[in-house]
Amino acid sequence: MKKLFSALWVGLVFLFLYFPILVMVAFSFNSTTSKSVFTGFSLKWYAELFSDPKLMGALGNTLLVAVLSAIIATVIGTAAAIGIHSYPKRARNAVMNISNVPIINPEIVTGISLMLMFVMVSRWMGLPMGFWSVLLAHVTFNVPYVVLNVLPKLRQMNTHLYEAALDLGATPRRALLRVVLPEIMPGVASGFLMSLTYSMDDFVITRFTSGNFQTLPVLIYTMLKKPLPLSVNALSALLFLMVLSILIAINVISAKRYKKAQKELAK
Repeated sequence: MKKLFSALWVGLVFLFLYFPILVMVAFSFNSTTSKSVFTGFSLKWYAELFSDPKLMGALGNTLLVAVLSAIIATVIGTAAAIGIHSYPKRARNAVMNISNVPIINPEIVTGISLMLMFVMVSRWMGLPMGFWSVLLAHVTFNVPYVVLNVLPKLRQMNTHLYEAALDLGATPRRALLRVVLPEIMPGVASGFLMSLTYSMDDFVITRFTSGNFQTLPVLIYTMLKKPLPLSVNALSALLFLMVLSILIAINVISAKRYKKAQKELAK
C-alpha cells in the first residue's frame, strides 16, 4: 500500500511538472491557430518555424551564445574549483560565499550592474553592446554554477591519485589532465549542461546587456504585444526535446561508466 501511494504521489508530481510542457508540444501539432481546442494533426507550424528568418536568426544567436558561454564558463569554473579546493577551510568558505553572490543576487540587479559596466566600456572602446556583452554576461552568471557542480566531485576524489601520478613522473599539467579531470568529469559535464540551459533560458540579464542583439527570450518578449503564433510552440517543443535528449545521453554514458568501474573494481 505504501509503495502504491508513493508511486501515485510521484506520478502526480511529475504530471504537475510536465503536463504544461506536454500540452505545449501537443498544440504545436494543431492544424489551426486555436490554443485551447485541438482540431487536427498538422506539421505546418514547424514548416512556418523554419521559414521564419527572425525566429531562426534568434535561435542561432541563442545557441551560439549558450554553447560559447557554457564552454568558457566550464573552463573557468573548473579551474576556479580546483584552485578553491586547494585553499584552507576558512579561505575556501570565504571564496565560496563570494562566488555564490551572483546566484543569490536578483537577476535585475546583476543585469543593471552589467549594463552600466558595458556602457562604460563601450564608450571607452567605441564598441556598441551586442554579441560580446551578452556572451560576457552569460559567462559571468554561469561560472558559479560550474564551481558548485565541480567542487563536490573534487571532495569525493582520492587526493592521493594526483600525488601518485606526480611520484610516477607525470608533470602537474599531465597529472591534472589524465588523473584529476577524468575523476571530476561528471561534475564538469553537469556544470556545462546547467550553464547551457541557464544561458538559453535567460531573459532579464540578456535584455539589459543585448543592445540590438536578439536571443529567443528577448525576441519572444517583443512578440508578446500580439498573440504568439504556434510556431513558437513548435520551437519550444524542439528545444525541450533537444535538452531532454542531451540529459538522457549524459545519464546513459554516466551509468555505463559506473558499471564499467564497478566491474574493474570487482576484478
